[in-house]
Formats: sequence, C-alpha cells, structure tokens
Amino acid sequence: MHGHDSTRPVRATIWVRGKVQEVGFRWWTRARAMEIGLTGYTSNLGDGRVQVVAEGSHADCERLLALLRGPDTPGRVVGVTEIWSTTGDGYDSFALR
Repeated sequence: MHGHDSTRPVRATIWVRGKVQEVGFRWWTRARAMEIGLTGYTSNLGDGRVQVVAEGSHADCERLLALLRGPDTPGRVVGVTEIWSTTGDGYDSFALR
C-alpha cells in the first residue's frame, strides 16, 4: 500500500516461518500487539508457520512487523511475509487462535 496514511486503520496479514511453534511465539506476539494497541489474532498453521492478523494504524502494524523480524522473538524466525489490506469488520482485542 504505497502512499499510505500512517494513521488510517489497516490490516496486515503476516506469515512467520521458522521454529515458531511450541516456543511461546503466539503468546509473545499477542503481548507485543497488545502493548502497541493492535487488534486481531495469531494462530498456528498446519505447515509450521504462524499467521498474524493485525489491525491498527499502518505505523503501529509496522512496529509489530519490526518486532517479528527482530532478534528478541521466541524460537527462530527465518522469514516474515506480509500483505496489506483495508480493515474488515474489526476485532475487539488481540486473540490466540
């Protein structure tokens, strides 16, 4: 989403690859997202990845992405891919699924 307004709500759908299941990764991600003020959810996928759906300002979603790509995540992240879209019906909080 080029030319974005950093304050307009957006949705970032993120897939994290690596050793990210059974290491507390979803709990850690949820805590970081809640600290930032994002809503959405995180869930394990059958292929070993973790999916994160985060809604909030573009700047806040970028903050979460930076943390997911950073050195302090549980486990071992080898790749992070994201797509940006408009928000959906919205979420009340940030959930574990």
